[in-house]
Amino acid sequence: MSLIESVRLRCHPLTPVDATLRMQVGISHSPGTLAFAFRVAGDLTRVRVPPPSAPRIAHQLWEHTCFEVFVAVAGEPAYREFNFAPSGEWAGYDFSGYREVVGLADDTLAPGIAVRTSPDRLELDALVHLDRLSLTRGRAPLQLGLSAVIEAIDGTLSYWALHHPDGKPDFHHADARSLRLEPPAAEW
Repeated sequence: MSLIESVRLRCHPLTPVDATLRMQVGISHSPGTLAFAFRVAGDLTRVRVPPPSAPRIAHQLWEHTCFEVFVAVAGEPAYREFNFAPSGEWAGYDFSGYREVVGLADDTLAPGIAVRTSPDRLELDALVHLDRLSLTRGRAPLQLGLSAVIEAIDGTLSYWALHHPDGKPDFHHADARSLRLEPPAAEW
């Protein structure tokens, strides 16, 4: 699997931001898998980072520091949302259209998550097995939305994304899935 894209996330202009933070996401794609490398750099002593716990499904992770990925087959309204917390907890949701939940992930979709922290860096790597997702359609291109919620020590939340549609923060908006991934070449 090779790195195919590295992008910068930007804070939504209507949410508070610690100007010292910078956020990048590396994406790797191979047949059957997507890998994400979220990197936050800056003064992380001002950020609430959930402590490590056993990997498990947990809901409402977006209420604290977490990273999110939205995956759709290009041109289709259905999409999948994944949330990855620095604690190692995760969640997954199936949507038939904009915010129309039709299913929840179970342990068969468990991503691989690895986290490293220091006072000035937070790194979270997540591996998603596309062959286990109902929305994959052969060799169709994918549309990705990459985002993060960062909780400050005082409890305020800032919302980061590759692309923010107009208005309030909305990671579910189809325009937020602005990164197109062509199918990877078949491996020999």
